[in-house]
Amino acid sequence: MTVKAIQRPAAENIYHEELETLSRWDPGPVPPGWALSPFAVEKFILGDPELAIEKKFVGSKDLISRIIINLATNRGAMLIGEPGTAKSWLSELLACAISGQSILTIQGGALTSINQLLYSWNEALLKNTGPTKEALIASPIYQGMEKGQLVRFEEIARCPQFIQDAILSILSERQIQVPELEGEDSVLFARDGFNIIATSNSLDKGVHEMSAALKRRMNFETIAPIPNIKDEIDVVSRESEKLIRLSGVDVKPSPAIIEILVTIFHELRNGQTLDGRSTDRLAATVMSTAEAISVVHAMGVHAFYYRNSAMQLTDLVHFLIGAALKDNKEDNRRMKHYFETEVANKNGFHWAQVYEQRHQF
Repeated sequence: MTVKAIQRPAAENIYHEELETLSRWDPGPVPPGWALSPFAVEKFILGDPELAIEKKFVGSKDLISRIIINLATNRGAMLIGEPGTAKSWLSELLACAISGQSILTIQGGALTSINQLLYSWNEALLKNTGPTKEALIASPIYQGMEKGQLVRFEEIARCPQFIQDAILSILSERQIQVPELEGEDSVLFARDGFNIIATSNSLDKGVHEMSAALKRRMNFETIAPIPNIKDEIDVVSRESEKLIRLSGVDVKPSPAIIEILVTIFHELRNGQTLDGRSTDRLAATVMSTAEAISVVHAMGVHAFYYRNSAMQLTDLVHFLIGAALKDNKEDNRRMKHYFETEVANKNGFHWAQVYEQRHQF
């Protein structure tokens, strides 16, 4: 039987060689329970050409170093921002560099019971042997505490209040009580290296308001959209090329298409053109870098199967519609207005080609 490739490898698998390079180079000191020093973790994320370490995240050195040092304390880290600002990606990079793994992950919106957060039981073993350590099914939180590893908590604001209270207890006491077991197994104490790095979508504010007590046990960092358009173009080019390659197709992303697409996203996201004029923002979607990468990825796959592996500018608006226009009729009007007032006045043959596709809205 043919073994199918993994669609989306974990960061520790993608960057295995870089992590080994940094481990050999690392001058230390290394915090208890960590795989790398804070200095090496920072280089892993922000890159180092001399060590052949790729830049993986666009953000200030101060921001990254603050988060890294925070994770070396007993306070959790909370990354807040709009959708598509790479909060989850940053948490994955931090986890794999600090703990050597990034797969201990909890999805906040999927939690409905305390058992899902802490631990549950293998019912067959429980029935035959009663409550034993072997019958216990460890959650990511339990595993992280037991092994001394970082746990990623995605969309924590979507958790019900009673689950947030349980997280508060873990961050405060650094232990889990297991009353069904006896002796040493009745209490799990967190090992060195354990901590929680959480993310929260700023648009989810108010879904389940975090308590003041939980907020006090986590340092908050805002992950903003990429401000510089050249940096954003670089990210979209690099990441879309990776995704296209992982899709098993041989297509080189078009620099002209990426520049135009990122410009459109950048201007609609900020409500301002590159030369300072005001324009409409879309209401039902965030024109994020992640969305732009998805559009280029889709165009690359489409080009392979339908365009003899050559991305065409005439397909751009077709794919832009799927990313930008959701279920808000006013956004369709806003997009048309943007094309008539801004795209129509941009110079160059490529922009003229894009403008000619406005009838698709």
